[in-house]
Amino acid sequence: MGVLVESAAGRLKPVTPLKRVSVILTEPVSLFEFAMAVEVFGIDRSEEGYEPFEFRICAVHPDRPLVAKSTAPFTITATHGLDGVRGSNLVIVSATPPRGENGYPPEVIQAIRQAHEDGAILLSLCTGGFLLGAAGVLDGRRSTAHWMYCDEFQREFPRTAVDPDVLYVDEGNVITSAGTAAGIDAALHLVRRELGQEIAIRIARRMVVPPHRDGGQAQYVDRPLSPDDSSSLGGLLPWIAENLVVQHTSRSLARRANLSERTFARKFQAETGTTPHKWITQQRILQARRLLEETDLGIEEIADRVGFSSGVVLRDHFRRHVGVAPGDYRRRFGLAHN
Repeated sequence: MGVLVESAAGRLKPVTPLKRVSVILTEPVSLFEFAMAVEVFGIDRSEEGYEPFEFRICAVHPDRPLVAKSTAPFTITATHGLDGVRGSNLVIVSATPPRGENGYPPEVIQAIRQAHEDGAILLSLCTGGFLLGAAGVLDGRRSTAHWMYCDEFQREFPRTAVDPDVLYVDEGNVITSAGTAAGIDAALHLVRRELGQEIAIRIARRMVVPPHRDGGQAQYVDRPLSPDDSSSLGGLLPWIAENLVVQHTSRSLARRANLSERTFARKFQAETGTTPHKWITQQRILQARRLLEETDLGIEEIADRVGFSSGVVLRDHFRRHVGVAPGDYRRRFGLAHN
């Protein structure tokens, strides 16, 4: 881990191996993630008291402009070929649309493997994690991905344990980040880890972002409240979602579905992938999120409307499922605060 020492000139100088940073681009290039890497690692901030990184933009063909993922056509030109990745202390794999384990340029996959073998830190931004998976460097490790892709990511790379609820996963020399802006969280975490809190705070302040965000990406996932009425449970799931205030039990729900409790439990698990208690809790949390976003109702009243016995119970379940307290969630997503 890096530490800071003050030079005779009063400048903060990191004692760390993190000096050369390379970002690997694969077209079509996702612009926000690439720009984020540039903002954190590619800007000379010498006037703020710390040395700039040697920043390289690498691609298979540095002499050919790369197509950007954008409705407005424009291109990006790399500064180095993939040979420029060698000797880097940090290699950032920027985002590009997923295309299957064997759908990426083999030269890029080999460059990632070589960087890993050379001891570089690997940081993936959003769907850049798919390239890390294709390179095999996630095998036996925890990882994360954008919530939209977590299921696909886990299917494609079964030897990694995908955590869909966090903003990033730090596995030492391999760091994966969730969707889009979560790359900022992962990058600032890495800066804090390697260069110290002071530099991370300075970069975050310039970017006008928090140096650390509470909670995980669960607070940003928009899952539908009511399932399709064509379920094998004969419309029971939408009915439950519309009657969350009722204190349901497996017995009462089985009776309503005209099934034995054993058959009901089996069908419910097959339909939803979870138990009635867990599914109903999820639906109550989803409804509570909407009330926090769209109304100014108090926590106790929201708890009563969605079927929780008290505000204390709502807060406990909400923090466990979403990762932040209801009040913090409302401040971030409530209409009155937007």
